[in-house]
Amino acid sequence: MLNRDYAVYIRDKITINGKLGFIDNAYTYFIISSENKEMIHMEQAALAYFLVEKGLYHTAKPIQNMDGNWFTTYQNKSYMVVQVQSPQTNYIESHGHSLANFHLMNAAYHYEPQNISSYGQWKNLWIHKLTIFENRIIHEAKRKHTCYYRLLMDILPYIIGMSENAIQYIQETTEDYRYDEGDQGTITFQRYDDHLLKPVIWVNDLMYDHPTRDLAEYIRTKLFLNQANKELRSFMDDYQSLRPLSIFSWRLLYGRLIFPITFYDLIEESFFTEKNDQTYFTKMENLIEKQSIYEQNLSSFFIEMGLQHEALHIPVLHWL
Repeated sequence: MLNRDYAVYIRDKITINGKLGFIDNAYTYFIISSENKEMIHMEQAALAYFLVEKGLYHTAKPIQNMDGNWFTTYQNKSYMVVQVQSPQTNYIESHGHSLANFHLMNAAYHYEPQNISSYGQWKNLWIHKLTIFENRIIHEAKRKHTCYYRLLMDILPYIIGMSENAIQYIQETTEDYRYDEGDQGTITFQRYDDHLLKPVIWVNDLMYDHPTRDLAEYIRTKLFLNQANKELRSFMDDYQSLRPLSIFSWRLLYGRLIFPITFYDLIEESFFTEKNDQTYFTKMENLIEKQSIYEQNLSSFFIEMGLQHEALHIPVLHWL
């Protein structure tokens, strides 16, 4: 397909992040499935090209085939080919500095996408997600009398309660006007997980949102792993040395940490997989166990970050 449709002639292969890449004399190419709507792929492509223009040459940007099309059909499936100029091999910058610079630089992207932007929309998106999942869980539980769906019904009130707490917190945060220019939208990731430390920035991981999205997803992982002390404090100190957070940002960050997105992700995975319910019963039991650790760490989050939340009139969930 690369030879026929892209005039790319391969001299070597490489595997990066579990993806098979093909190397010619100048670039590395990856073939990825194009399952989303065309506009989603095109908006992500625009972000990828912007990142490359800004010097992030390890970004995988889509390229057109010889007919000038972004999508190529091969064996009845649609694909995109992405091109990487130079995969990242050496990483020397502080992680916190790197993410802060990424957000600062990409706030210059002034064309807010329509399909891949969540900027200013968290409350409405979460209300929609809660409604859809609650209805789907109840419907599936009536059809499937398995241990997994009995467990889902048992924890559903908790998921609803945490979601409503987060939605209310974000609603109140939007009425707090202690924001600054750092609160404008920027290029972010779907679920930030050390993406900037890896060899390639994948185009289908990109979106547009408030920068605290990436901070929250990174912090969430650390809170679950019980790594909330020195490592996380150092990361946040480095980040804020270049890009201090406003009170509004701290509140957005905390609100996103309240929202139980890990439960939604696991449940969504179970909806669209062939694995049996017993597999997800075990996964959900493990998540519930980790959630108690997460809540304990979240209860002391502001203290660990050295932020005097009471003096700054930042509300917290006192029942945590």
